[in-house]
Amino acid sequence: MRSAALEKWDTKYEWRVVTLLALGFGLVGADRGIVMPMFPVMMKDMGLDYRDLGYITCVLSLAWGASALLTGQLSDRFGHRKVIIPALLIFSLFVGISGLATGVGSLLVFRAIMGFAEGSYAPACITATLAASHPGRYGRNLGLQQAAAPFFGMCVTPIVVTQLLRWIPWHAMFVIAAIPGLLLCIPMWKVLRNVNVKAPASSPNVHATPEEGSAWRNALRFRNLRLAMAAMLCWVTVFTVVGAFLPNYLTDYLHIGLAQMGFILSATGVGGTLGTVVMPALSDRLGRKPVLIVSVLGELIAFACFSDAGSDVSLLFGLLSVAVFFLFSLITLTVGPISTESVPPHLATAASGIVIGVGELFGGGIAPAIGGHFAMLFGIHSVLYLVFGALVVGLGIVLAIKETAPVRPGAQGIERFQTD
Repeated sequence: MRSAALEKWDTKYEWRVVTLLALGFGLVGADRGIVMPMFPVMMKDMGLDYRDLGYITCVLSLAWGASALLTGQLSDRFGHRKVIIPALLIFSLFVGISGLATGVGSLLVFRAIMGFAEGSYAPACITATLAASHPGRYGRNLGLQQAAAPFFGMCVTPIVVTQLLRWIPWHAMFVIAAIPGLLLCIPMWKVLRNVNVKAPASSPNVHATPEEGSAWRNALRFRNLRLAMAAMLCWVTVFTVVGAFLPNYLTDYLHIGLAQMGFILSATGVGGTLGTVVMPALSDRLGRKPVLIVSVLGELIAFACFSDAGSDVSLLFGLLSVAVFFLFSLITLTVGPISTESVPPHLATAASGIVIGVGELFGGGIAPAIGGHFAMLFGIHSVLYLVFGALVVGLGIVLAIKETAPVRPGAQGIERFQTD
């Protein structure tokens, strides 16, 4: 019966859902990343400093984390559709409203509300993608869906923003960024279906039955999920520190011009997009753990070379592409397959939400604030020490993770659900 169901798989719906959810997550990336390339201009216009940049990044991550923790359970209980569409509408509205900010206080409030909505969207869209996907395409489809965030947020946005700032005020940039999300709500409402969250047809573990009690408590019983939480803290620390301080590192420390800075920042989108697609798809065949280990080592080497590359624009672009290629491989595999494959299917969104939430609350919430004080006390180049420390800790965590890929021997079914 299981084989017959897979033979009749609705491939057309699968691709429509993956495409729409990818576009939505691309807008999440663009809305989240729009401040960073504009900050050197906003800094002068609003009288801000590096600590304010840390706080702006911090409040968004804290809101993301709190929302992911709270709404993951709602999505598992009521279905993905009832979370995804309102979240898309709200974060699109508030990225536009951010253009009305007159000081750091109002900007923090607007970004916090936007972050709360985006934190609702993130875990729900992961499990909605997996629920619509054939089991043999989990890693690939999730990679395609997740790749939209670095492509739009880190490749397209820095180039477009730094070029348009020559003619358009930064306030108007926020308003322009809101329009695509509002339009996307229409096809999302027409196409996306709610799924049976108790046993999605695409799960390789439909035999697992719900436990009584809190979804958080039940999900945290699983060893791999606890390790994924710790790993995500490391990856988000790297992501937020690099994302927040790299523009000023390039302009203030390396004395690179605004246009060249935008070009270098676009490397994060190139590397992030490729890493999100290529490595998770590879993990479908080779297993999750080998790909995780290679990604951590590759990222460490690339960032070490980046810190010693001087102001060579082409070299910085290349090294940053490689570093972020591996970083997004780690993020995608951790919040997606590692989290959702380590628990029974009815806990999948809650598990992904917990991992995202912990990473955002601590890695995204605390690290930028620490980085801001580091930059003020020791110079902006000192934030790279946070990156290296997080990656070394992350390597130790990855080595302890158990394989979860359904195609790997010993990773199938209940054997993967280790609660020790």
